[in-house]
Amino acid sequence: MNLQVNDSRTVARGGGFFQEMLSLLKVNVREYGMYIALFVIMLIFSILTDGLFMSSRNISNLLDATGYIAVLAVGMTLVIVIRHIDLSVGYAAGFMGAIAAILLSQFGLPVYLTIPIILLIGIIAGLINGFLIASVGIPAFVATLAGMLIFRGALLRVTEKTGTINVRDDWFNAIGNGYVPAIAQVGGLSLSALVIGAVAIFLYILSEIRNRRNKIKYNFEVVSGSIFVLKLVFVSAIIAYITWILAGYNGISWTVVIMLLVVIAYHFLTTKTVLGRHIYAVGSNPEAAHLSGINVKKITYVVFGSMGMLSALSGILFTSRLQSASPTAGTLFELDAIAAAYVGGVSAAGGVGKVTGSIIGAIVMASLSSGMNLLGVGISYQYMIRGGVLALAVIFDVMTRKKRG
Repeated sequence: MNLQVNDSRTVARGGGFFQEMLSLLKVNVREYGMYIALFVIMLIFSILTDGLFMSSRNISNLLDATGYIAVLAVGMTLVIVIRHIDLSVGYAAGFMGAIAAILLSQFGLPVYLTIPIILLIGIIAGLINGFLIASVGIPAFVATLAGMLIFRGALLRVTEKTGTINVRDDWFNAIGNGYVPAIAQVGGLSLSALVIGAVAIFLYILSEIRNRRNKIKYNFEVVSGSIFVLKLVFVSAIIAYITWILAGYNGISWTVVIMLLVVIAYHFLTTKTVLGRHIYAVGSNPEAAHLSGINVKKITYVVFGSMGMLSALSGILFTSRLQSASPTAGTLFELDAIAAAYVGGVSAAGGVGKVTGSIIGAIVMASLSSGMNLLGVGISYQYMIRGGVLALAVIFDVMTRKKRG
């Protein structure tokens, strides 16, 4: 009975299916705009490349190449949400990837010891940034710029004798190049990929239904039943289509699995926990958050410690993908991560942004690069176009905040 009352109320207020849908898009333009942009980009490149862009091989390679930037973008989103920035993440990833290569190749440590050690080093590095910013009072831009230079020098130091450090550990290299083993082949498609896709659709629908019921239970506004079903069908169709594309190549890679696990964990952290609510409260108004009893310093430590850990994970993914560590590893990673976060909907003013959006932002930027490479666009034009897209994302953020204000 309560479900029917709320549904009828939202339909009446929306004034019909199409009017409600337009109103929903208008209110959530920040969230839905990036999905529309991604769809348009993929459609345009698919047409211009005669379908080559949407081939199984290209989409699989695109997602694998996105992994290490997407992981950084998740952490960068939270950093920007609390009104800071971290410029050290690129060379931090490169340095920690080099340390992982050294531990594996020169010290003979097994993978199951190397990965926790690298992640721990990343957390410590992030906490040092947090200390400089929260306790010492150094602006985040300056503190992390210093960190960037230190990690750059450290990377050059550990690689100066051998140059590129090759990694020959098959288990480690499988992280960036391996795929979930296929249970069987069904019509040329990986059964394990299809099963993972089906499970993902089921969990998504279950989560959405639970969220809707909770909102109705506490008398929050919900969209009408028809719009809700349309959303479920649309998102499920996208998941199914991407799964089908990946299943036609080698299946789902371990990089994609790790990326999804990071997104799920941080989505849960930011939407379902007290810590997540405190992070957004600090970003919205640090002074008010402090007066309400939130430990702003603690939140800063947590966010930057998390960013350090994700930098280490990014370094592991990148080193594993290339099966080596080089003196140039990590170059411009921080700019790609910042761009992905802004394109994904994080606000320059803080307090607004979703980790799921940062992943979409990373895929948007990777799709632009992949599509332009397939079309033979020069690297100079690629940088200019990507810079233009970033500028448009920030302009869009400023304009939407002005309208709301």
